[in-house]
Amino acid sequence: MSNHQKRLSAPNSWPIERKEQTFTVKAGAGPHGESGVPLLIVLRDVLGYVDSRKEARYALDHGSVLVNGKAVSDEARPVGMFDILAFAEREEYYRVFPGEGGRLSLTPIDEEAASSRLGKVDGKTQVAGGDFQYTLHDGTTLVSEDGSYAGGDSLVVDNETKEVVAHFPYEEGALVTAVAGSHSGEIGTVEEITVSAGSGDNAVSVSQDGDDGGFETIEEYVVVIDENFTDGGDDE
Repeated sequence: MSNHQKRLSAPNSWPIERKEQTFTVKAGAGPHGESGVPLLIVLRDVLGYVDSRKEARYALDHGSVLVNGKAVSDEARPVGMFDILAFAEREEYYRVFPGEGGRLSLTPIDEEAASSRLGKVDGKTQVAGGDFQYTLHDGTTLVSEDGSYAGGDSLVVDNETKEVVAHFPYEEGALVTAVAGSHSGEIGTVEEITVSAGSGDNAVSVSQDGDDGGFETIEEYVVVIDENFTDGGDDE
């Protein structure tokens, strides 16, 4: 199987130039599915820390790049929405955040904020013993005694302990960001949630301050965040 991906057919979320070259690196197996961006693209095309795949491998072999608190050695490892990238030697920390047009971007954050990450609850089941298993947007699973978390809620998870340190319910009045669609990257407050009577997607009306007014999108495209996510501060 080829290790290359044609730039023109790469997902829209990949922050790359489409016409400079024919191929780029192909994302490896891992979290975020097809929307995940290979770490090499982040290091080379976004941050400019390396010039080649060889340089990326050298940096990763020295354990200098952390994703969600763990050293990563595979340059094709997919990076996606709300992942935390840490470069301790540089004292630089970033959160992957939705950008305009659906492209992923990096938001600088402080070291304290980099100790945890946000995940949207996509699934919930009760397991043997009475605990609850939650599946997050990137495929991560968590087991908790707390059964109060619901689909669409957001959880802030400590990178080291894997414990939930904050819970943001998905409800009217919640602060959200659009992560896909024509309003990707926009932030506002949920004004109304319209539940579909059939099999269609639930609709969400989001209000915004100022001249923007607001927008409407589908439930799948919004993620509840905390106001600190808009300024790089602590997630708690």
